[in-house]
Amino acid sequence: MSRSLNKKRNVGSIVLLLMLVMALTACGQSKSALVSGKVNVVTSFYPLYDFTSKIGGSHVNVINLVPSGVEPHDWSPKSRDIQNLTNAEVFAYLGAGFEGWVGHTLDSMKKDAKVQVVEASRGITLIPGGDEHEADHDKKGKKDDHDHGSNDPHVWLSPVNAKQMALNIKEALVKADAAHKADYEANYKQLADKLDALNNQYKTQLASTSKKEIVVTHQSFGYLAKDFGLTQKAIMGLSPDAEPTSKDMKNILQFVKDNGVKYIFFEELVSDKMAKTLAKDAGVETLVLSPIEGLTEEQLSKGEDYISLMEKNLNNLLKALK
Repeated sequence: MSRSLNKKRNVGSIVLLLMLVMALTACGQSKSALVSGKVNVVTSFYPLYDFTSKIGGSHVNVINLVPSGVEPHDWSPKSRDIQNLTNAEVFAYLGAGFEGWVGHTLDSMKKDAKVQVVEASRGITLIPGGDEHEADHDKKGKKDDHDHGSNDPHVWLSPVNAKQMALNIKEALVKADAAHKADYEANYKQLADKLDALNNQYKTQLASTSKKEIVVTHQSFGYLAKDFGLTQKAIMGLSPDAEPTSKDMKNILQFVKDNGVKYIFFEELVSDKMAKTLAKDAGVETLVLSPIEGLTEEQLSKGEDYISLMEKNLNNLLKALK
C-alpha cells in the first residue's frame, strides 16, 4: 500500500513539475494566439505593442508580429501571422514606409475581414530621409532592399510623435470597443503624461550639453535630432544593412575628428562590428543608442519598455555630448 502511495506521489510530482515548466515557458514567450472575450490587437513592431498594451490594459490581447531579438527590417509575415491579422479586431502598423510588407498583405486579405486597420504615424509630419552617403549609394545603383522611400520612418524616437501614435491607437481601441472607452481614455492620459515628462527631460538636459554631434550605426535618430537640436552622422543609411563605402568611412572619421566626438553609438539588434571598427580607427569608444525597434530577450526579462529605454538613451547621449 505504501509503495502504491509513493508511486502516486511520484506521478503527481512529475505532473506538477511538467505544469510548472510549461507555465514558465509560456511566460517567456510573446503572445501569439487570439483570445476570445478580449479585443485582439496585432501590432507590427515593438513600440506599437508597448503603447497598445498600456492603453488597452486588461481589455486587450496584444500580439506583436516581430519576435523579440529580431530586427524588423529583416522580417516578413508568415501564414500564421496573416491569419492572426485577418481575424483580429485591430491591426496597428507604423506606416511612413517602415513596413514594406504591409501594402501587399492588406491587399491580399479577404474582403470580408472585419479587422480595423490603424496607421500609427497618421498626423505626424515626416522628414526627408537620406544623407550624403545614401545619395552616393543611389547614384551607384546600390539602393538597399528595404528602401523606405523618400521619408525617414523612425518617427517613434521623438516623444512628441510617440504621443501622437498612442493617440491614434487609443482612438482605434475606442472605436473597436466603445464599452471600455473610459478605461482607454484614462490609460492613454497616463501614458501621454509620461511621454510629455520624457520630452521635457530630453529638452532640459540636452539643452545644457556643450556638443550636439552624434555618430550612429544607422540613420534612425532624425526626429530625435530635429526635436532637440542634435546633428546625427550615420555609418549606414535608413536601413541597418545599407553598407557604407570607403569614402563614407573616411568622411565619418573626419566628422569624428572635426567635432571632437568621443563615442560611436551602436544598437543591440544589429552587428556592432562596423561601429567598433570605426571607433578603433578613430581612437574613440562605443556606447549603445537604441532605436527601440525591438527588445532583446534580456530586456524583456528585465521589464524594460519604450520609456525606460528612451531614458537610457538620454543618459548615454549626455555621456557622449559632455
